[in-house]
Amino acid sequence: MPIRAFLQHHWPAITITVTAAAIGYAAFVMLSNMPPHRIVMATGPEGSAYYEDGKRYQAALAKAGVEVQLLSTAGSVETAALLRDPHSGVSVGMIQGGVVGAANTAGLESLGTVAYEPLWWFHRRENQGAGADGLRGRKIAIGPQGSGTRALSLELIKRTGMERQIGELLALGPREAAEQLTAGKIDVAFMMNSWGAPVIQQLLADESVALSGFPHADAFVALYPFLNKVIVPRGVTDLARDQPPADVTLIATKTTLVVRQDLHPALQYLLLNAATEIHSRPSIFNRANEFPAAEAIDMPLSSEAARFYKSGLPFLLDYFPFWMAELLGKLIILLIPILGVLYPMMRFLPGLYDWAMRSKSSAHLRRAEALGRRNGKRPRQRARHARGDCAARPPGGAGKPPQSASHLCEHAVHVAKSYRPRARRGAQASRKTS
Repeated sequence: MPIRAFLQHHWPAITITVTAAAIGYAAFVMLSNMPPHRIVMATGPEGSAYYEDGKRYQAALAKAGVEVQLLSTAGSVETAALLRDPHSGVSVGMIQGGVVGAANTAGLESLGTVAYEPLWWFHRRENQGAGADGLRGRKIAIGPQGSGTRALSLELIKRTGMERQIGELLALGPREAAEQLTAGKIDVAFMMNSWGAPVIQQLLADESVALSGFPHADAFVALYPFLNKVIVPRGVTDLARDQPPADVTLIATKTTLVVRQDLHPALQYLLLNAATEIHSRPSIFNRANEFPAAEAIDMPLSSEAARFYKSGLPFLLDYFPFWMAELLGKLIILLIPILGVLYPMMRFLPGLYDWAMRSKSSAHLRRAEALGRRNGKRPRQRARHARGDCAARPPGGAGKPPQSASHLCEHAVHVAKSYRPRARRGAQASRKTS
């Protein structure tokens, strides 16, 4: 059977099959892109605020059925490297804004800033000296390799011109630095952490340790736009003992919640919702609901984060679990084009069916007329077939197939019917004339 004839006779079935195949393929593609139920989050070293916040994210996402595996790192530099590596498995982490630099954040996106993270400057209380002079000849802990503390501390020490006057720089993490500082094994410890970090509270409460400020904080903020000036108020640690005895000025970065660009949008919304629960509380450095904030430091804000800060969560997430909301959202997206195709198809289907039937009738009529012209020498036999038994012997001899005879009979009947109204109109016209 020719392809054209096959399509003409079976177009309804072909249309339904093609539509069903398209729907099935679209459903397969969408369902195969469902969000995973497990992600890896880089948190920074144990004892840091990032590690404690990671536990809070882990608990918040567990309520939505997502498992968060925490991975300790040396700090922001290592976290950024893991996020850039597609084979590391890490898809979310917290980075100190401005410390890593825009050149090291390719392929990453920001979900906004979530907290201030000051650079704390602790020293032994018996050591005298203000500002950079307090570093001369001292043993100083500046954080391990790969940490944001080390990167920022080295930059500030270099800016003040003290790199050749320092006794020794030690790559110690927050916990180890705190232990050696309280034991008197080192003189100064720099560490970037939030106000609520356990190691910070431990050092603030220790009578053998004092907190230093940055006399040139305004200059640092002017030179490094990603830095901010924050104040530790007098007596905030212990009002009874008036600790600290005066306001202390620190410089601080803002912590950025960072994800890979290919992280599923549904998981980004879950992380943003968790960030609102975790970081919206007030602190001595920020007001309530100041964080998370739609700020992009070193990397662009993701499109999901921009929509979240403008309109909040998608409405389906307010009523359904995240996996069901994602499935319903995909089904809605799938149904819109399907309905857009099926509605006009169902509307014009009767017309298409009539057109197909008329096409078939016209084809049969042309065949009958052709047979009639070839057998035009016996009009009386065609008339007899039209008036009487159509199953009679065909007018062309016994050699004609019965199918041709039936077509001729149908044609004769059609011609006879078409001429009757004309005969009646002619008779009426003659009566009027007479």
